[in-house]
Order: sequence, then C-alpha cells, then structure tokens
Amino acid sequence: MANAKFYGTGRRKKSIARVYIVPGTGNITINKRDINEYFGLETLKVVVRQPLTATETVDKFDVIVTVRGGGFTGQAGAIRHGLSRALLQADADYRPILKKEGYLTRDPRMKERKKYGLKAARRAPQFSKR
Repeated sequence: MANAKFYGTGRRKKSIARVYIVPGTGNITINKRDINEYFGLETLKVVVRQPLTATETVDKFDVIVTVRGGGFTGQAGAIRHGLSRALLQADADYRPILKKEGYLTRDPRMKERKKYGLKAARRAPQFSKR
C-alpha cells in the first residue's frame, strides 16, 4: 500500500464528488479547504465521516475531495457515497460493512419536474370560486 491512491465517484441530487484517499493521518480536504471550514453544520461533517467510522479507518487515510453542484446536504451525501466507493478500492473486505449501512447505494431521490398548468411540481394555482 506504499503511496497508493484510491478513487471513488459519489453522486447525490445534483452534486458530484470526486474522492481520493491516500494513506495518512485522517485529514479531510474538500475543494482545497479543511472540512471544518467547508461545512458549518456538525451533522454534515458526521455524514461525511460515516464510512470511515463504520470501517474504523478514521486515522488511516487522508481524504481529498473535489465536489461540484447542489447544496451542502447533497454535497455531503455525494462525498459519503464517493468515500465509500474509494474505501472499496482500498480494501474489498469493507464491502459487507458499507453495504449493510447503505453507503454504497446511490440515493435515487431527485427534484421532481414542474408540470404545465401548475406553479411548481405539485403546487396548483390558488382556487377562487368567483
């Protein structure tokens, strides 16, 4: 595992994350910024670290992420998905753990399209009797 670099792509809603993991001390860098600087909410930081915690590799890998599109929550989900895939590249023995937690499954929920005759996906114009 000498100077090995493992890659995984993660997606969630409109977000796409390119995740690289290299053996290291547990630093997480997102778009060239530290995780604490990038994500304000503690819950999003927890979501990103979930695959590492599940596989007990928090202090074994450094994580380098490039993420684009969507909002913070979608980006956190995309990073989690990509990180899980990268961990599989590093060691296939993590598969049952990650699969059981549901981190390998791409979340299919997307924004519903707007329909004609409506103001939004399901929001109808206000009804008036007169």
